[in-house]
Amino acid sequence: MPNTLKEMDRVELVNIERLAHIIRGLSAVEIETLELLLDKDASNTITQSLGELEAGERIPIEEW
Repeated sequence: MPNTLKEMDRVELVNIERLAHIIRGLSAVEIETLELLLDKDASNTITQSLGELEAGERIPIEEW
């Protein structure tokens, strides 16, 4: 067993096991969403884009 697991107390290990169980139950779309949420750069880009959209600063698709 890796040292990291040996150093965890039982509560931490149970929480990690619960998290693993939840992640295994996610759909492909949910996993992709989770990946985006965990990617700080992607999350910042989405937040910025939403702000620009709300401010009317969007670029029409014809101008892309």
